[in-house]
Amino acid sequence: EMDCCIVSALTWFIPLYLLIHLLCFIFADADFTLLWASLAGYRPERKLKGLVVWITGASSGIGEELAYQLAKCGSRLILSARRENELKRVKHHCLENSDLKDEDILVLPLDLLERTSHEEKAKTAIHYFGHIDILINNGGRSQRSLFLETNVDVYQALMELNFLGTVSITKQVLPHMTQRGSGSIVTVSSLVGLAGAPLATGYSASKHALQGFFNSLRTELADYPKILISTVCPGPVQSQIVSNVFTEELNKPVATVGSQEHKMSTSRCVRLMLVGIANGVKEMWIAQQPFLLFYYAWQYAPTFAWAITDLLGRKRVQNFKAGLDADSAYFTKPKTS
Repeated sequence: EMDCCIVSALTWFIPLYLLIHLLCFIFADADFTLLWASLAGYRPERKLKGLVVWITGASSGIGEELAYQLAKCGSRLILSARRENELKRVKHHCLENSDLKDEDILVLPLDLLERTSHEEKAKTAIHYFGHIDILINNGGRSQRSLFLETNVDVYQALMELNFLGTVSITKQVLPHMTQRGSGSIVTVSSLVGLAGAPLATGYSASKHALQGFFNSLRTELADYPKILISTVCPGPVQSQIVSNVFTEELNKPVATVGSQEHKMSTSRCVRLMLVGIANGVKEMWIAQQPFLLFYYAWQYAPTFAWAITDLLGRKRVQNFKAGLDADSAYFTKPKTS
């Protein structure tokens, strides 16, 4: 009789358990590890308070929002990007909306392409606060062009900026962290760093390179358990990255910048990133549905993922050729003549 009760309970429990997980997944906007950390893990306000954080690409988009939220957490900041006036604007906003003082934020202009300057920039950053607790590699550019129409110089520029620029900054900061025995290096990759997407062959390649590099680097640092190597893989997020993408020629601007309404808010994406950093999450998948489904499909059902990617990719290319924004193409009907 006892065995019958157990079997009966399991008969009800297992379907209910699976149904709850399914419902959670339908409404999820991050992988389950990250969502669990957001529910039961350390709060960024507690864990990141007082830490020194160096953000590249801090003048707009995800980098700018990182600065704002970290300032509210009480982190001391080093803000880097090419445009010094925009960095000063971000600093001013941080000071107005947090308890930080002027000396708690260093504006440090930086060009990821000027690798010969990176050693001196890192020395300046380390000297200013005495140490760096977290480096967030956020700087980079995306791409909107078809391979058959794209100059090879664009691919070189994407790898120089997104991959080698990031590796170069990491190269200057990591020895400082190994000497201290602790620190975090957090790199913003992308959904297309795990999968592929049309119109972004070079961008995807640069993000795949980052994934491979940091996954390998993480294993090299096994003797430094207090150094976190984390990669962040956002799906579509509201930012200015689309207006600054590479096209088929190096200096040719993108023709269409579509609506950002369907994308995840920058504030939500950054909040999840900070939760992941505070809880030592090594890889973060951040995206609304149906994009989150792609992460899991590519990981666990690649044959299915290929079929879906081919279907949506064909639509994306058709809409792009019709003059629609690449990101909103999934949600917009193509133009008809």
